[in-house]
Amino acid sequence: MSVPRYWREIPGRTRLEAQKCSKCGHVIYPERLRCDKCGGVLLEPYTLPEKGKLLTFSIVRSPPSNFVKMAPFVLGIVELEDGTRITTQITDIPVNDVSIGMSLEAVFRKISEDGDSGIIQYAMKFRPAFR
Repeated sequence: MSVPRYWREIPGRTRLEAQKCSKCGHVIYPERLRCDKCGGVLLEPYTLPEKGKLLTFSIVRSPPSNFVKMAPFVLGIVELEDGTRITTQITDIPVNDVSIGMSLEAVFRKISEDGDSGIIQYAMKFRPAFR
């Protein structure tokens, strides 16, 4: 990934940003040009909640080449407190301890790096919530 592109994408990577349709109130994630529910084009910024529960998950044991160092890792679908569902990596827990229904919270973590001297990329992942 190029440095300019990486910096342009920082808001979406470092915060759970979405859009909300002004016409019907539907939350849109990831961002789009129009509402996928009603077709509206007046979309306002919306910050997603940082807590939710795990609906389902998969353990990735044979990842793409740029994620080999992380294997095995967990990808899950998390339902946030407002009902929005997102696909994300589950972190800070052994893969065999992950369970459906567990409470999760957003956390800022390393995603990957571009080569030995490239950009280290960070984004939001989810971990077990400590309540």
